[in-house]
Amino acid sequence: MTNKDMVEFFEALKLLGKEKGIDVEYLIERIQAAIVVAVKKDFGGKDNIIVVMDPETNSFSVALRKTVVEEVEDPDLELTLEQAQQYNKRAKIGKVLDIKLETKKFGRIAAQSAKHIIRQGIREAEKNQQVLEFQRRNHELVSCMITRVDPRSGAATIQVGKGETVLPKSEQMESDVIREGNHIKVYVVDIKETEKGLRAFVSRTHPGLVTRLFENEVPEIFDGIVEIKAVAREAGSRTKMAVISHDNEVDAVGACIGQRGIRVANIVEELGGEKIDIVEYSDDPVAFISAALAPAKVLGVEILSEESKTCRVTVPDAQLSLAIGNKGQNARLAVHLTGWKIDIRPESGFYGEDTEEEATEA
Repeated sequence: MTNKDMVEFFEALKLLGKEKGIDVEYLIERIQAAIVVAVKKDFGGKDNIIVVMDPETNSFSVALRKTVVEEVEDPDLELTLEQAQQYNKRAKIGKVLDIKLETKKFGRIAAQSAKHIIRQGIREAEKNQQVLEFQRRNHELVSCMITRVDPRSGAATIQVGKGETVLPKSEQMESDVIREGNHIKVYVVDIKETEKGLRAFVSRTHPGLVTRLFENEVPEIFDGIVEIKAVAREAGSRTKMAVISHDNEVDAVGACIGQRGIRVANIVEELGGEKIDIVEYSDDPVAFISAALAPAKVLGVEILSEESKTCRVTVPDAQLSLAIGNKGQNARLAVHLTGWKIDIRPESGFYGEDTEEEATEA
């Protein structure tokens, strides 16, 4: 390539990067990698290829890097002093020599191969650039627009700015209205490197969604006066959330509920009617476990083992079913919220036919 060609090449790269919103350095790295692959194909695939591209000086060079040795054992990586001095008269044993190649030596096949890999690299860079929109919002609540819904899997493609990712059916709530053009709030669970590049994992069922909704709705949480200590959730059905106040004059539970229940009602509406129990957190496990089993009244909590975090809870006979909940849900959420294994017993010690198995399992 002539110097004029290189100037035009780098200018085209800069323009492409600007249009696609891709970092030029990233593009150059991908192109260098593509050229290395193409040159290796021409030279048998074992040579040490060095590609240098500098957009500041508009320079481009490709070289075979070999070590000067007395006796060649690997001709792909080594050459003799006599061979080395054909390229550099000052070559010495033990020195590394870069043998520059002319780009025309790559051949038509190598050039086509490089072109293909460059195109592929640009597509990957565009995808990664899209993921960056979500990366800036990792572990945050994001408002998205649904751009496509897969009719077979039910997965929704969602968009934020230039960013795009997929909300799988498994991460959607049953009450969600998933239609193209609709707007929806998702929680960005993580950004991970996969076989297909960076990917943003988002969810509507993750407990973090509830946490962020309350942070947006309740100023006392946003300001740090009230803290969310734990969340247990069965998405679309029920959530239990433990909160604590760092100001004696502020009621943590009351702040989350709001006047006439308006704050929690807004969140329930956003979650399609999901029930939310807000309880007071306590460092005292007896108090915390008692609160976690609300709305049931707890008569007593016996700590069986601090080490294994197991306890036995006594409730009024008439509230045994309430404490356990429908299909064990209330007890199950209390276990997840507190981190304690809870054995629920009625005050009389007598279990009804329908509740005996559930009480034992809880």
